[in-house]
Amino acid sequence: MSSGEFQYILEQEYIELISLLKYLRLSETGGHAKMMVDAGLVTRNGETEYRRRAKIRAGEILEVEGHTIRIIPGRPRQERTV
Repeated sequence: MSSGEFQYILEQEYIELISLLKYLRLSETGGHAKMMVDAGLVTRNGETEYRRRAKIRAGEILEVEGHTIRIIPGRPRQERTV
């Protein structure tokens, strides 16, 4: 995968780090995402992030193997009423 910049629009309070890596297809599997985090390949706001399930929130910037990911606040999902 080539280097680049992603913007992820966050429509909830947070997303777990490994879920984000899988969603953006920066990792092939959940196991691969865990290995990336364990190996120190992810930085969060300039600091290496080793917590697999770190809660990533709007306004944060991640870097993963040459990719920059900006977390953008989106419109919160409305709870459904029955």
